[in-house]
Amino acid sequence: MDDEQRDDTELPALEERSDAWLVGRARELLAVIQVSPVLERVRHTAEVDRLLAEAQHRGEPRMVAQLLRSAVAVRVVNNELADSAEPLLDELLAHTRRHGLVVLQADAHALRGRRLLLAGAEDAALSEAAVALAMLDEDITPDAQFGGRNWDMIMAATLMDIGTVLTQLGVYEIADQVMNRANKSIRASAGPHLISVHLINRARLLVGWGLRLERISEDERAAERFATAAAIAVAVEAPFRESLFPRDAHLAAADQNPVIGAALALAQPSGTHIERLRGLTESRRYPRELVIVAIALARCLEHEGREEEAVEVLGKARALMYHEAAEPTLRLCLIREYARLSGPDGGERTTSALEHYATELEAQLWDMRESRIATLNTRREHERLSRMHGTITRQALQDPLTGLPNRRALDERLETLASSPANHPLAIALVDLDGFKGVNDRMSHAEGDDVLRVVASTLRDALRGSDMVARYGGDEFIVLLPGAPLTAAEAALRRAINAVSGLPKDLSHGVTLSIGVVSLRPQETAVRALARADAAMYQAKRGGGNDIVAISGSDADEAAENRSGHGADQGGGHRAGNGKHRSAHSTDGDRQAKADDPGWVLREAT
Repeated sequence: MDDEQRDDTELPALEERSDAWLVGRARELLAVIQVSPVLERVRHTAEVDRLLAEAQHRGEPRMVAQLLRSAVAVRVVNNELADSAEPLLDELLAHTRRHGLVVLQADAHALRGRRLLLAGAEDAALSEAAVALAMLDEDITPDAQFGGRNWDMIMAATLMDIGTVLTQLGVYEIADQVMNRANKSIRASAGPHLISVHLINRARLLVGWGLRLERISEDERAAERFATAAAIAVAVEAPFRESLFPRDAHLAAADQNPVIGAALALAQPSGTHIERLRGLTESRRYPRELVIVAIALARCLEHEGREEEAVEVLGKARALMYHEAAEPTLRLCLIREYARLSGPDGGERTTSALEHYATELEAQLWDMRESRIATLNTRREHERLSRMHGTITRQALQDPLTGLPNRRALDERLETLASSPANHPLAIALVDLDGFKGVNDRMSHAEGDDVLRVVASTLRDALRGSDMVARYGGDEFIVLLPGAPLTAAEAALRRAINAVSGLPKDLSHGVTLSIGVVSLRPQETAVRALARADAAMYQAKRGGGNDIVAISGSDADEAAENRSGHGADQGGGHRAGNGKHRSAHSTDGDRQAKADDPGWVLREAT
């Protein structure tokens, strides 16, 4: 049974499906939705949402990003579901920013541009396209975790989404450059479906460009665009037969896709296209298809001397497009064609005035086009420079190995949190890796670096978004948990300990965490709070590691003193999880020296 025919009770058990299947199924549904009636679009969108929920349950960031992208894309192809795309767009942008998925983040901006065009917000859509282009202008290293072929497909899809926004805005020259860039990724890895999508989008761009050139009497250049679009219409036949689009295997692509059928007719208008175009007029789903097919059909009817029928076709399309905001450039092409074919029925004076008005309008719109190109380039450069500045700023506050905030960033953040009562209680934890020295000794420093990266990522993901995890140097990290009472901080950090200890041994090499956590006291300096956290952490290490010790304010003084004193079991901190009490006794002179060294601890925060 086809996926389109099964009901919800027959849908597959998603938890048994592979990650690749979830992503592939979402792509298939996106292809189906574009040619489906409204009710079927709603049903298919619900299935995409189920796929997204399963991806989020599994939690792999790259898969979640791809499914979020699909959930947005199925909503911005038409007005019926566009409003529900906004929260998903926000989630996609936040998710891609957090995980550094720059290409999918650029795609999120492009998809927001498509959403804005549905609402008629052309300037805002242009800004989103500029942001997306600026992001892709960066030197982006392919993400090996996507796999080479999938990376190329993601890059191509992002570029095509940007090109679609620019095409709808009528910025054809830059849209053409973007589509050419997409072609490089498609040539490298794409299958027949993505090739079909790209060729159809290219044909649509060229048809719109040709119609636009006609409006300024550039007929020869317009004919060149139509001829190229027709060549593409011929070339798309083979990949279209193997694409994901629902189709009739006995019919040509030109008989099933409005853009392809119209491209052939506009290149050589004749009566042979009329029946095909009438059928495509009935099956079209989107405003752009309505305009392109109506103009192509009207020209074929005009070629056969059936001007009245041509005017009727254009009149109906004009009425349907009257309130349509998504295709401003094509709508003007339709109005011009209608005015051209209306003839002298209203009198020569009326016709002449209409033509004059249209000429003036064309001149103004052409100036607007030039302005848009300049605006796009300016915003693109601004965004590029802003991102470059932001990158430099981030690098100054970021540990290059783990990507976590560095000591300078931690310094600033702790000072900010400590000075605001709204962030209290404020828990401060010192995290040290158990067994890390052995990894470096047994293997290599490169393996040790890999362990640090894995542990840093696991620690970060185990905590709240508002918590800060910073690398403090070597194998030590500091965690700030604003608004967390000591017991809540213990529970959160216990989850981090379990997450690290549960890592596959080929990733962690058996490394675990020892954590000491304290709550910042009123008027306490960062120096003192970190000394207390260090004492608690060392107590966890003395107990065998892979544990957490929390020290309250009254216990901390004694525990800190015991680091250079004598004896055990004198009170002090408590070890989360087993309830044993130990002092923070220490004979480790190096660690004591670090606690006393002003260069090691943070500057005081008041």
